[in-house]
Amino acid sequence: MGIWILIPVFLPVIAGVLLLLPVKQEDIGDGSRESLTRLHTVTAAVLVVSAVLALLAAWSGDNSYTWFELMEGIPIYFQVDDVSRLFVTVFSIAWVLVCFYAFTYMEHEGKERRFFGFYLIVYGVLVALCFSGNLVTMYLFYELMTLTSMPMVLHSGSRESIMAALKYLFYSMCGAYLGLFAIFFLYKYCDSITFTAGGTLNLALAQGHTGILLAAVMAALIGFGAKAGMFPLHAWLPTAHPVAPAPASAVLSGIIAKAGVLSIVRVVFYIVGADFIRGTWVQTAWMTLSLLTVFMGSMLAFREKVVKKRLAYSTVSQVSYILFGLSVLSPTGMEGALLHVVFHAFIKCALFLTAGIFIYRAGLSQVDQLEGIGKKMPKTLWCFTFASLALVGIPPASGFISKWYLAQGALEANVGIFGWAGPAVLLLSALLTAGYLLSIVTNGFFPKVKSNAHTAIAAEKNSLLENSAGGTQTETSSCQVSDPLAGVTEAPLGMLIPLAIFAALSILLGVFPNPLIQFVSKIAAAVM
Repeated sequence: MGIWILIPVFLPVIAGVLLLLPVKQEDIGDGSRESLTRLHTVTAAVLVVSAVLALLAAWSGDNSYTWFELMEGIPIYFQVDDVSRLFVTVFSIAWVLVCFYAFTYMEHEGKERRFFGFYLIVYGVLVALCFSGNLVTMYLFYELMTLTSMPMVLHSGSRESIMAALKYLFYSMCGAYLGLFAIFFLYKYCDSITFTAGGTLNLALAQGHTGILLAAVMAALIGFGAKAGMFPLHAWLPTAHPVAPAPASAVLSGIIAKAGVLSIVRVVFYIVGADFIRGTWVQTAWMTLSLLTVFMGSMLAFREKVVKKRLAYSTVSQVSYILFGLSVLSPTGMEGALLHVVFHAFIKCALFLTAGIFIYRAGLSQVDQLEGIGKKMPKTLWCFTFASLALVGIPPASGFISKWYLAQGALEANVGIFGWAGPAVLLLSALLTAGYLLSIVTNGFFPKVKSNAHTAIAAEKNSLLENSAGGTQTETSSCQVSDPLAGVTEAPLGMLIPLAIFAALSILLGVFPNPLIQFVSKIAAAVM
């Protein structure tokens, strides 16, 4: 396919840049209904065409293309392999579905032209990241992903969102620089920086330099683990998610966090090789950090009262499930990790889109405010329920399959205490996940007689009415609000359909997992 592999990269990037250019009032995105319709049509057309082309490039064969030479011996190089296919397929499906949801949701947020401009640009960068054929190309687009996704975090322009975006930028850049440190050393001691199953490390050259190479690999794990939310560079997630628009939160959690996972997979299994770090202090530290993050994220999510922040801490925990599966360096563990990449992406998109509907239709962002929401939005809460059951790991939902493989991978690997500690922590985390997600479901469908949160909301609304009434007491009392959910109705179809698709995928991928299991088994067998 050659140069055609670049079309799904540059088409959305160019379209996004054009959307960001200053325009006349009558042009696309000036705020009128006609202009918004044109904006949505252009965005949908570009994104769908780009996604189709990306999938065609991924599944039409082992394509490769050298774009240009950055310097002698270091090309900006693209190639397609099974890992590329897996990640670009998941990214494309999720990106398109969230986009259609965002057409309705962003009417609530405003500044749609800017949002969709960056949304298209980030998709093109993600496709390039998936198709990256060597370390330097991967690093280039990894950095571009951070820079182009940051505006989605600061979309509202509030002080809180600006500070959250700066925190996201700081953590991501620090992590990327640790990754760059590793690349410097790996370039010197590897036969090639082109991704090759099993690795390209030259053991003869590395002899006598094992210590510095192990330190470099650890730097890469921590650095690229920042995007995946692994401790200690995890704190950007619970800060950025609550202030970003719900569609941005969905892709940050479900998709962009997986870019860190993809980078780690490339470094460990396609450059260094699993055998080089197996049994070393690097593997021990990696397993320790991932399990610590799993437990810590679940505990913080269990205690959190803000819905989107609770889901952000959940992402901190769940993405480290993936990292733990990779860290045990067993074929079954890697299969479980790659399965969880797919399942978590769809599940977490569903959960964040549900949180966005609560905000969009009812203005509710606190967990305690959602009591009785199932009476007003049964379809939305049912979608949340199915996604929650999948994330907890209740069979036959998808999360059960990946967690089974993760536990089996730890038990079959020769990793000492982590062989049983890993499954134990995963089980404890699953119980905490049930606590912080299913409590929302039960209180939503079966509310208490009258919650304190609802009383407080009603009192606040009544106070605002009294202050603004300017009339008689009779006039004011006629406006009294007794039920904060009064008038709340189900979400529009433009939001419900993408949510329902994500929820259905969360269940159906667990009911019919065999094709995906066979595919990830092929990847694991090639690199172990």
